[in-house]
Amino acid sequence: MTIPTQRPRKSPLVMAVAAAALSASGLASAQATSDLEARLAELEQRIVAAEQRAAAAERRADEAEQEMAEQLSDEELETRLAAVERQASGEEGFSFNAYARSGLLIGDDGKSAEGGPYLTPAGAQGGAVGRLGNEPDTYAEAVLNYKMRFDNGAKAHYRTMIADGVQTSNDWTSDESSLNVRQVYAEFSDLPSFTGAFENASIWAGKRFDRDNFDIHWLDSDVIFLAGTGGGIYDMQLADNWTSNLSLYGRSFTDFPVDSMNPADDTGSTDNLILTSNNYVGDWQWMISGMSATDNEERLTEGNVDAADDGLHTMVAYHGDDFFGLSDGSFKAAVLHGQGLGAETKSLGSNGNLSEDATATRLALYGTTYLAPRWRVAPAILAETSEDRYVEGDRYDWATFNVRLANELTENLEMQYEGSYQWMDLSPEGYGGNNAAEGSYTKFTIAPTFKPEVGGFWQRPEIRLFASWSDWDEELNDYSADDALGSGGFTGDEWAFGVQSEVWF
Repeated sequence: MTIPTQRPRKSPLVMAVAAAALSASGLASAQATSDLEARLAELEQRIVAAEQRAAAAERRADEAEQEMAEQLSDEELETRLAAVERQASGEEGFSFNAYARSGLLIGDDGKSAEGGPYLTPAGAQGGAVGRLGNEPDTYAEAVLNYKMRFDNGAKAHYRTMIADGVQTSNDWTSDESSLNVRQVYAEFSDLPSFTGAFENASIWAGKRFDRDNFDIHWLDSDVIFLAGTGGGIYDMQLADNWTSNLSLYGRSFTDFPVDSMNPADDTGSTDNLILTSNNYVGDWQWMISGMSATDNEERLTEGNVDAADDGLHTMVAYHGDDFFGLSDGSFKAAVLHGQGLGAETKSLGSNGNLSEDATATRLALYGTTYLAPRWRVAPAILAETSEDRYVEGDRYDWATFNVRLANELTENLEMQYEGSYQWMDLSPEGYGGNNAAEGSYTKFTIAPTFKPEVGGFWQRPEIRLFASWSDWDEELNDYSADDALGSGGFTGDEWAFGVQSEVWF
């Protein structure tokens, strides 16, 4: 007999617990849904409020702009716009310019190498030999400008220039620093009361480099350098194609004993006044300067001759807008001559040791062009002959031939090459304890150069790696006991290596 099975009966307690659990689960789910919906609603309300605030702000801006437009006349609006444009263009306001170079120059013995564009015996007379791979110094210029324009159209420019140069590689160089304020002056232009020949002229006063100085950069040599403290006027229009500058600079030579037999009695400072007329007719420039150092003749130079108390200097230059008529580019040519204090042909009026009979003539010639789309070249010639410079019968003749070549490999890398040859025949007649010497100096440099963007001779900044080889005739080692040539371990066939940055803007 089969006994039928029966399902067990659930107890009322178990059934109650299960029902309660199901009820709680449903309530939790419903609560979560409700919270999410509330947060979404709150977020939506915040977005709407933000949009309303933005719309209100935009309405207020439109109302303010409309109100300003209603309050300002068209003329006032144009004036404000012009002021903003002048600030943006640099015609008004503060600006900063700089030049700097810094790097290592290491010889093949692993020590700091002798160097510099003026390291040869002719260097003391301005005979530069080329700077690429040949500079052991750190030099920096910081130029601070502030420009103003007034309601009547007049303009004012104030400039301060601070410079420093050291030879050491240390980070702290206060003991060797030559920190100096090289320029501080004010210049006014567009003066409404200036009319006729002075309509476009500007006037200046203070301590400055003359605006129209120019140089051969890759030699690190100015062609003409006029500087000091004084005043002048630029851009007088004397004829349709003739503009002229006039300046008066003062320079101080050095403290010296007024009474050479009794130097403790008195000392003084000799001021050299330089009056210069600088004239431009088309591409031609004619510059003439007269100098007077009233007290300078009261002393004897190191060469035991009367120092010059006046001098005359002149320069004729041509500023070409092509490469000697052969291709696109530029070139400049200049012939300079001076007598007495003017025999310092480059740095006008800076040398108080010249004799009253000193004469000097200098030639400068250089240019820049592209030989091919990625090859550029810059040749230069700088030469001078002078006599009776410091003592009767002395003579200093020298000539430098230099070429800088660059191959632009990529938009950030170029190979630079520089070759220099300098011939010199120097007869100091014992001045400065120096001996007569004749010979030549040769230098060649190769320099992989990195730039943010290559293109053109004046594109900076750049960082260079370099290797330089130099050699010279043995006779030049005996010229002086104080110069680099012939110093310990530096007698010819020398290698130098290094890295350098150069910046300007």
